[in-house]
Amino acid sequence: MEIASEKQASNIVLLDVREICTFSDYFVICSGDNERQIRTIYEDIEQSLKKDNEITHHNEGSVDSGWLLLDYGDVIVHIFSEEERDYYRLDELWRDARPVIRIQ
Repeated sequence: MEIASEKQASNIVLLDVREICTFSDYFVICSGDNERQIRTIYEDIEQSLKKDNEITHHNEGSVDSGWLLLDYGDVIVHIFSEEERDYYRLDELWRDARPVIRIQ
């Protein structure tokens, strides 16, 4: 979450999904203002965690689609454009999850 915040991601949320999800423990959901920022957030998270020997199990999406996903198993990071975040409404979909941190 710090990495996303440092790259000026907006509306950052960390959700504890352990009690309602079988495939992950936490979701990080954040938004970027444009394709360049979304790419930067994605690359910096991936590079920073790689330095800590954390390798993604799965990546999905593309910058031009407005949605990128980094799956680290216990933690899944979703990086959205504002439009795609409004469309997919993951915050609403996982509303039974416990919000751990919310940075507007």
